[in-house]
Amino acid sequence: MLAAGVLFSQSHPEKTHELTFATYNVSMESENYFPRGTKGNSEQVLINELNSGNNLQIKNIAKIIQTVRPDVILLNEFDYIKNPKLGVKKFVKNYLKVNQGGAKAIDYPYYYYSTVNTGQPSPYDLNNDGKLENFGNDAWGFGMYPGQYAMVLLSKYPIDVKAVRTFQNFKWKDMPGALLIKKPDGSDWYSKEAWAQFPLSSKSHWDVPVKIGRKTVHILASHPTPPSFDGAEDRNGKRNHDEIRFWRDYISDNSASYIYDDKGVKGGLPTNSPFVILGDQNASPVEGNAIREGIQSLLADPKINSDFTPASNGGAEYSPQNPFGINHTAFWRMRADYVLPSKLGFKVVNSGVFWPAKGEPMSELVEKRESSSDHRLVWVKVILE
Repeated sequence: MLAAGVLFSQSHPEKTHELTFATYNVSMESENYFPRGTKGNSEQVLINELNSGNNLQIKNIAKIIQTVRPDVILLNEFDYIKNPKLGVKKFVKNYLKVNQGGAKAIDYPYYYYSTVNTGQPSPYDLNNDGKLENFGNDAWGFGMYPGQYAMVLLSKYPIDVKAVRTFQNFKWKDMPGALLIKKPDGSDWYSKEAWAQFPLSSKSHWDVPVKIGRKTVHILASHPTPPSFDGAEDRNGKRNHDEIRFWRDYISDNSASYIYDDKGVKGGLPTNSPFVILGDQNASPVEGNAIREGIQSLLADPKINSDFTPASNGGAEYSPQNPFGINHTAFWRMRADYVLPSKLGFKVVNSGVFWPAKGEPMSELVEKRESSSDHRLVWVKVILE
C-alpha cells in the first residue's frame, strides 16, 4: 500500500533552499492509549484518537512539530492505517493544521507510508520458547498486530511516489556477512525454513525521493529493532546492527550490489545523490547495549556529515552526571534518533533536540512520558546547495 498526499501545484523558484529535516518517535501506537496487552488492540485505537482531535498527547506532539516547523519529518511509531483519510490526513487536518496553544498551524500536503513487518505473523517459533504464537516475539517484527509501530513521512515538498524504493521483504540471509544467531551449543537459533524467509527489516527501510525545486533529496527512513528483549544469543542486537549497516551499504559505491528492493530492482543509491538518513536507530555510538560498531560505522561513513551532534538543555539537565546527556534523544537516557545528511548537497546551519529544560518555554510538553513521547524530536537545518 502506497499513499501520497494530494499534489497541489506549487512553484519553487530556483533559490537557496534552507530546509529543516527532522525525525520523531511519536509513540502513537495503540498501547500508548490502552494498557499493554489489552485484548483487541489494533490501529483502530489510533483511528479513534485522530478522529477526535482532542487527545492531549497528540496535541502536544503537534505543538512540538509546529514549533520546530520541519520541512520534512519522519514519524516513527505511528500505527499503519491503510486509509489515509482515517490516518495521516486526519492527523494533519485535526492536529497539525490547528493552532495548538499558541503554536501556529502547519500543513504537510505530501506524505508517504507503507506496510511494515511489525506484527506480521510468522508460522515459526522465532523466540524458541516452545510456543507458536504468530504475534509478539513470533512476528517478523515485534508487534501485537500488523502495522503496530509503523512510520509515516510528512513533507512540504512533492514526493516522487513512483520512484520510492521499499525493502520490507529483503531477506536477512542475503546480506553478505550477516550476523548469524546461534544457540549456546553453537547450532542455529532459527530453523532453516525460518531463516530462509526472515526479513532483515523489523519495520521497513524506505528510500523516498523528495523533489525540492529541480533537485531530488533521497530520504532514507527506518526504525531498527531495539537491541534488547532477547537473551545471550543477542538476536535483536544483531538485527539492529545489520539494519543500521544496510544504509551504510546502500549509500556506498561498491557494497550495494547485493541489495534488492520489493519490486526486485537491484543495487543501492544512485551515485552523487544527496540524501538524509532519518529514524530511531535504537543505538548509540557511546552508550547502551547495541552492538556499537553498527552505528559507529554509519556515523564514520565518509559520505555522511556527522561533524555536528544535536543537543538540548533539557537532556543535559535530565542527566547532569552524564557527559553524553546533552545529546540524548530519549528519556531513557541515550542518543537513539538521528538526522544524518550527506556531505554532498548540503551545508549544515544548525541542529538540535527539542527538549526544553525546566522553566524554559514549553518544558511541560516533555515533562513526563505521557506528555508527548519517550523520545524527543531531532532536527537539522541545512542549506541545499
